[in-house]
Amino acid sequence: MRRLLATTLLTLAAAGFAGAQDPAGPFSQTTVSVTAAPETNSAGSETASAGLEAAPEALPAAPEPRYVYGNRNDFRFQLALGISLVRFRSPFYYATGVGTNTSLTYFTNEWFGVEGNVNTSFAGTIFQGERVKYVGYGGGPKVAWRRAKWEPWLHTIVGGMHILPKLATFSKNGFELQVGGGADYRIYPHLSARIEVDWIRTHVFGAWENSASANADIVLHF
Repeated sequence: MRRLLATTLLTLAAAGFAGAQDPAGPFSQTTVSVTAAPETNSAGSETASAGLEAAPEALPAAPEPRYVYGNRNDFRFQLALGISLVRFRSPFYYATGVGTNTSLTYFTNEWFGVEGNVNTSFAGTIFQGERVKYVGYGGGPKVAWRRAKWEPWLHTIVGGMHILPKLATFSKNGFELQVGGGADYRIYPHLSARIEVDWIRTHVFGAWENSASANADIVLHF
């Protein structure tokens, strides 16, 4: 009897010692990892790939400027309107008059243009109270340095002129050559201020004359 009791106690002690060696304890449960089905992973990957491959829509392109040179946009036409001071000299009389200056220039590229010009002047009275009236007109090439706010330029205008009073035996019309230049200062994209000085070579009254003019204009760009 004693031997049976000792054997039973020894068996229970061995079972308790084995349970103490299990780190998860006697009531531990096995942890199960859940993995998504292959079909779900495939669908998610396709959605992610589609999101990465979809590029944003391109913005509409900005309209190209009408005319571009250097680092500034500009226009091909220049219309100048201003005040003109003309000193007319001839073998028969001198006259200094104030009038108007109008010119229109079309630029074929960034530096070369074609200009048309009309210049008027009205002076005091001579020859028994007759007023001096002068008109010069013509066209020709213009060269400009159009890369900054200050725009220097040169031009040559070939055309004709009309002057009163005329002499009894001569025509009131003649030939005119105008050579000179000036500078424009850009105030706004469509507006500049201009100063101009020209030498005027005319042939009227049967002789050649050397005259001069100076202008102050505003210039419209379009």
